[in-house]
Amino acid sequence: MRTPVLEFSCVNYIYHTISCETHALKDISFILNKGEFISFVGPSGCGKTTLLNLIAGLIPVTSGTIRISGRSLSESELNIGYMLQKDHLLEWRSIYRNLTLGPEIQHKLDKEHLEMIEELLKTYGLWEFRDALPRQLSGGMRQRAALIRTLALSPDILLLDEPFSALDYQTRLNVSDDIGSIIKEKGITTILVTHDLSEAVSMADRVIVLSKRPGTIKADIPIHLSLADRTPKTSRNAPEFNTYLNQIWEAVHDENEDN
Repeated sequence: MRTPVLEFSCVNYIYHTISCETHALKDISFILNKGEFISFVGPSGCGKTTLLNLIAGLIPVTSGTIRISGRSLSESELNIGYMLQKDHLLEWRSIYRNLTLGPEIQHKLDKEHLEMIEELLKTYGLWEFRDALPRQLSGGMRQRAALIRTLALSPDILLLDEPFSALDYQTRLNVSDDIGSIIKEKGITTILVTHDLSEAVSMADRVIVLSKRPGTIKADIPIHLSLADRTPKTSRNAPEFNTYLNQIWEAVHDENEDN
């Protein structure tokens, strides 16, 4: 039996300004199970990033409930990691000191966390660049560093908001494969927001399609690929890959054409 980690129940979010109000998300309900990887796709402005901000507790729901391991967001003790579109590495700190920043702020700069950071640096090819400044790294290396920084606090839920969008196509494929493999290997419960449908299918266990604003759940599609050793890169060669890609593209495309 799978264990629910995150539960959305009829969640609505409305932006209020002086001149008007905007219904960004409407009646969103879904469950994210422990160790599961979900991708959210949909038209621009459909509320994908807003959904992540709600989970992270950066903004409050207008109505409905969000529960983490059966508790409200305010009561939950689970650690949520949030990797944004830009790496936001501090240019005046070395890569190593960027990665230790989170534990430093949370007063967890102990032997266990330092050993984890060093292991991740070695495993994912950044050990020799630990004393370099961010500007001395390529875009792909910076994104790997940003992920290690996020993983350094051992998140129970990982939120990824278009983390590869600034990379060129080849680098994007390689970095998404690296990061996806790390997530699968460690069994991290993950939500990815992306505009890249191929990326969504190749990385996720399920793809949820949001409608145009106000964002509602239009489709929830489990991804089953007949591969013995599935990674984001090998997923693209699976015989079912294009079928899923077309199914999801049609759902998003039909929504864009709907007036």
